[in-house]
Amino acid sequence: MENQNLENDNLYAEEGFSIDASVSDEFKRGCKLYNFRRPDKFSKEHLKALQDIHRDFVRHLATILTGYLRMEVEIDVISVDQLTYEEYICSMPSHIQNMIFKLNPLSGEISMGMSPEVLAVVLDRMLGGSGTINDHNKELTQIEELLTTKFVEKIIKILEEAWSTILPVKSEFVALANGYHSVPITTSGEIVTLISFEVRLGQKNFGLMNICFPYPVLETVLPKLTPQYIYQHTNVSANEIGKNETLEKIKCAELEMQVILGNANIEINDILNLKVDDVIKLDQKLNQELIACINKKKKFYVIPGLFQNKMCVKITQQFFEKE
Repeated sequence: MENQNLENDNLYAEEGFSIDASVSDEFKRGCKLYNFRRPDKFSKEHLKALQDIHRDFVRHLATILTGYLRMEVEIDVISVDQLTYEEYICSMPSHIQNMIFKLNPLSGEISMGMSPEVLAVVLDRMLGGSGTINDHNKELTQIEELLTTKFVEKIIKILEEAWSTILPVKSEFVALANGYHSVPITTSGEIVTLISFEVRLGQKNFGLMNICFPYPVLETVLPKLTPQYIYQHTNVSANEIGKNETLEKIKCAELEMQVILGNANIEINDILNLKVDDVIKLDQKLNQELIACINKKKKFYVIPGLFQNKMCVKITQQFFEKE
């Protein structure tokens, strides 16, 4: 092999070409290994952004489930990885419960896995039990499948809210399956992002939950999957939510409304001599719009009238102070 390289170098020299060693080294430094069998489609930024989104998700989810199940619930994000769908399926236990759902308008289906230990405690609590595990590897009954579907719909509704900082999405439950081989969500060689969670129910029950996003589902939103984008839009969303909450709280507050019929300039001597049936001339014309005040601040132009034998005013336009 060394002799062949020397012959090539001699050939380049004879033809008038020279090899620049510094360019060659720089070229080598710019190269990196690429695995065509398992390419990296998600950058570290993308994975960090997904981790941030789902940390907010599990924080909210734990709060909701604590009240819903009437027991202490803690959930933590333990890893965010990318791998092929085939590797994902092979790494999961055969008896794990698989839930398929969508986040429209994202294209494609998403998988959520839940270990039997977690699901058994949840179902026992939903059926009025104490949250103990008897036989968590048994197949679900028809009633348990309906309860599981209801529970999953609650979870993906919270996930829908967590994704609102990236894109307004609408969750849609698709299917419930025992294991991953019966309902594949993508091809075996496709790259997926796997987000794994540790779930603690009460003091002694532990289990795992995971969410699997195939690459085609997230492809259109990858430019937004950055920590900077999430941070900026989270603040905007929080401000908007805070504004809406404040408006809801003050809706029932009472305000004083007054309508100005007109003004008049009168000397003190005339005021002292006022008596019944005296007429005071106002500066307001009969067909002219009146001004309505809210908390003594001029806000609207109105016209007077009658409604069910009571005086009323109709708002015509907003009042603006003349500059």
